[in-house]
Amino acid sequence: MEALFMIGDQLFRFSELALHYALSAAGALIIFIIGWIITGMVQRGTVKALSRIKGVDITIAHFLARAVRYGMLIIILVMILGQFGVQTASILAALGGAALAIGLALQGTLQNIAAGLMLLALRPFRINEYITAGSIQGTVKEIGLFTTDIITSDGLYISAPNSSLWNVPIINASRLPTRRHDYTVGIDYGNDINKAFALIRGVIAAEPDVLPNPEPLFFVSELADSAVILACRYWIKNTAFYPVSRRINQAVKEIFDKNGISIPYPHITYQNGDTPPPLPEAAAARPKAAAAQQKTPPGRKRA
Repeated sequence: MEALFMIGDQLFRFSELALHYALSAAGALIIFIIGWIITGMVQRGTVKALSRIKGVDITIAHFLARAVRYGMLIIILVMILGQFGVQTASILAALGGAALAIGLALQGTLQNIAAGLMLLALRPFRINEYITAGSIQGTVKEIGLFTTDIITSDGLYISAPNSSLWNVPIINASRLPTRRHDYTVGIDYGNDINKAFALIRGVIAAEPDVLPNPEPLFFVSELADSAVILACRYWIKNTAFYPVSRRINQAVKEIFDKNGISIPYPHITYQNGDTPPPLPEAAAARPKAAAAQQKTPPGRKRA
């Protein structure tokens, strides 16, 4: 009888524990389902709310929404473990230590994420803008959380870590609608400066993409060793900067040639040895001079 009583007592305790854990599991399941639904609604609501804010990129909106949801899911996980009697304080301490270890291990990756968020928030460049960042030059094709994709002018693909772009000055050549072109050309010292300036003015005035305001500025920038350097500063529509500057270079050269304005260029004379070779005329005159000295002048006798 005593053995049966002990068995019955054990069965009662087992059923009590089973009922307790069944209720805990049911409560945990309910918490998980409700939490999953609520976090999904919060994520979608966060994306919509951030999308209405002017200047917030859709990528950063989705990233922040996911971060909010994952943070809420961690809290829900702690609540579920609490249903089974697990000490949540120790869990939070373990999660904190794990987060610290992961942060140290992924320090470079986290730097790229932080830099990506700053690039998306501050927008120093956008898609299809031409930038220079350190040694990187090209057109931006995609801005991600970890890397930025850039295509160079010669067709090379660059995947640049965001931290490398964030830590250097960024020159954006496409952001503003206009750009100034500083044009210089050298003419010979014997040429007429005013005539050369008039020809350059005519070339620039014929370009429709050159802006009349601010007015082009013409001046002599330098008196170099072999040329007078003429300079001109004019403003162009940004989209036409390179085509216009190339056309002006060609047009100035052609109109200078037609009007007798010469563009000096360096000359180099190579000399072999210490004494330069004689000119052809001098070499031909030497035998004649020697023969004339050997002749006796009239009225004189040789000694």
